[in-house]
Amino acid sequence: MAKTSLDPVTEKNSIIYEIARVLAAVVFNTFLPARCIHREKLDAEAPYVVIANHRHALDPVAMAYFIRKRQIVFLGKKELGKGKFVTNLLTRLHCILVDRHNTDMNAMRSCMKAVKMKKILLIFPEGTRHHEGQMEQIESGTAMIALRSKAPIIPIYFDRKLSLFRRTNLIVGDPIPTEDLQAEGINTETCEKMNERLRETFRAMVREYGDKKS
Repeated sequence: MAKTSLDPVTEKNSIIYEIARVLAAVVFNTFLPARCIHREKLDAEAPYVVIANHRHALDPVAMAYFIRKRQIVFLGKKELGKGKFVTNLLTRLHCILVDRHNTDMNAMRSCMKAVKMKKILLIFPEGTRHHEGQMEQIESGTAMIALRSKAPIIPIYFDRKLSLFRRTNLIVGDPIPTEDLQAEGINTETCEKMNERLRETFRAMVREYGDKKS
């Protein structure tokens, strides 16, 4: 009998995820100090979608540490899943592996499933790590997920790359409005408007909070 493949979007909490969260508490209070400003906004009722800039491989772990009410689901590039062991580990950490450069309908369905199951979905719109805080290069599927989810879109800005013994601030912004674009219908034009709204949100956060170089 064929084994049932693991699903990153599940009602069950992952023990491996909880172990990672405990380890994260040690890491982000000592070696890679991090502080979350306006963290109370993350206690909002799920579902919601978090949009964040991406500077360090441990950014998703930092998010899992500060979003404490639920285990989050996040998108990761499929190149991370090298080998069965790594793929299974990422899946148990609720990582949806996605083909960044093509329309990945399986990943899209998993994202919509996460929202339907009232989970918190984390997306790094740039699709890979960038050292600059401004979000200019956005993968095409981000706006589609944001608009189709009909869930609140909460931005989080990392003001610097996570660094040894240098504090990184994660700033939680106010939800990004989407209702007007949803009313226009989801198409190429409204998706580009949504992407520009994301860009401007992070430009504003850079202006307000600065962009610290590591």
